[in-house]
Amino acid sequence: METNDNKEEQILIRITGKDRPGLTASIMEILARKDAKILDIGQADIHSTLSLGILIRIDDHASGQVMKELLFKATELGVNIGFSPVTDEEYENWVNLQGKNRYILTMIGRTLSAKQIEAATKIIARQGLNIDSILRLTGRMSIMHPERNMRACIEFSLRGTPEDRATMQKELMAISAEMEIDFSFQKDDMYRRMRRLICFDMDSTLIQTECIDELAERAGVGAEVRAITESAMRGEIDFKESFTRRVALLKGLDASVLEDIAVNMPITEGVDRLMSVLKRCGYKIAILSGGFTYFGEFLQRKYGIDYVYANELEIGEDGKLTGRYVGEIVDGHRKAELLKLIAQVEKVNLAQTIAVGDGANDLPMLGEAGLGIAFHAKPRVVANAKQSINTIGLDGVLYFLGFKDSYLGEQGRF
Repeated sequence: METNDNKEEQILIRITGKDRPGLTASIMEILARKDAKILDIGQADIHSTLSLGILIRIDDHASGQVMKELLFKATELGVNIGFSPVTDEEYENWVNLQGKNRYILTMIGRTLSAKQIEAATKIIARQGLNIDSILRLTGRMSIMHPERNMRACIEFSLRGTPEDRATMQKELMAISAEMEIDFSFQKDDMYRRMRRLICFDMDSTLIQTECIDELAERAGVGAEVRAITESAMRGEIDFKESFTRRVALLKGLDASVLEDIAVNMPITEGVDRLMSVLKRCGYKIAILSGGFTYFGEFLQRKYGIDYVYANELEIGEDGKLTGRYVGEIVDGHRKAELLKLIAQVEKVNLAQTIAVGDGANDLPMLGEAGLGIAFHAKPRVVANAKQSINTIGLDGVLYFLGFKDSYLGEQGRF
């Protein structure tokens, strides 16, 4: 009576060398002839240099012949190959790790250096997180034309649970300020790749100015208004009080200056690219601003923005500002309420929302949104935000959402 005492074993195959079309197919052809099961496979290419890993399970009587044939094939292809046995226990331990939490750490800067990456990865290691993969999201860097290198971004896929997330966040924000680099640390769940509503502050976020300061200059009260604005943005005085005081100083200004200011507003770097991609991908976009509706509606027409909520200046019958406003002030609390209201109307889970702003009155909506991003923000805002962008333009938001330049076609080039 014959007995079948064949056993199966796991072998990790590692292949490195010059990449070429058909390499993976030729390796799989050998494995297929011996009915090898593929338990895992992964590949990365850097400068046409391949790193391919294949974890197989195969009859132990066939494994020797397979490794022999693979060695010959590797020599023929001019690549390096190595083999490592994996015990059943080791494999099962690895399988059981798949239930662990996963996070995404995104790093953005004008350029990326080894020193910056060293600092970030040391923080990751201290928190007991393991790096599963590293992905470059931006295009390839030119050494012949450095002027084309507008930004650099990489994404770490991490496994595990931070031992002290608050401390980790604080340390990341510290090296962000020291090394001119931006970070986003997000849980890698279904909501991260399914954001649907994005709400922006306007002044000093979508545009590189404070419209009330522009109006104040025309009214001859620039210094007084700027002092109140800066105090409010630092969180030193109540927004409603500061807003009322600033608007009162505009009394008597001819309303015709609104149009001139609007057409000359300096648009923030990256806004054109960001809006084009968001609209193309079906995002709902809102402006939630403590500024003025006139300027928000101008941007709405320019970019096809879906919602604008801001403050309306009262204009008298003589065509001049009265120094008063119409309706309820859009302050920080109101911004957070509006974000939730729009999400409800659009049937979007709050975890699928994004908020972007620079001032203290943006903190409530940054905290309410699934992803809150402080943009070129005041120190107090950066200290309280989980994500910040300070080194590049507003299109850096795209990388926090997981976009790659290669996804964006022509938009990926600028």
